[in-house]
Amino acid sequence: MPSPVAHALAGLTVHLLAARDLDDVWDPRRALVVVGAALAPDLDLLFQFVDGRNHHSAETHGIGFALMAAGAVALLARLLAARRPLVLGAAAGLGWSSHVLLDYLNRDTNPPIGIMAFWPFSRGYYKFPWPVFLDIGRTLDWETARHDALAVAWETAVLLPLVMVAWRLRFGRGG
Repeated sequence: MPSPVAHALAGLTVHLLAARDLDDVWDPRRALVVVGAALAPDLDLLFQFVDGRNHHSAETHGIGFALMAAGAVALLARLLAARRPLVLGAAAGLGWSSHVLLDYLNRDTNPPIGIMAFWPFSRGYYKFPWPVFLDIGRTLDWETARHDALAVAWETAVLLPLVMVAWRLRFGRGG
């Protein structure tokens, strides 16, 4: 799985592309919702503390959860009288989907290999045959820390230009 840095950059890209104007861009609640949605699928790592089983890369990493996130955010935004609740819901769903895409594109070394990208339509695990991103280690030692630092540097080198392109597309040079 890519690091939280990669998922946050992807969520920020979605946030920028979904923004109508600079007020939307600089609204911390909107940014938090979209970037939070891009990070949220990895909360399934916490389920292991409940029952001892590995739930990572399962249902929360599927388009079904992205659609549920979109609906829940749109409904909550509507109830709270937020600006453009359907757009915010769609942005949250796309933010969640960006997580699914990045995890699909990464090198996976922790079984089960791949993600349940098409849940609930399929319970199969899918993995891109030519990984773009490195895996992130989950042990606390110097070798893993060095590897993870390299992985985060690579993710940043790949994804930060996308954030800048999104900014440029939406707001041009003067934005």
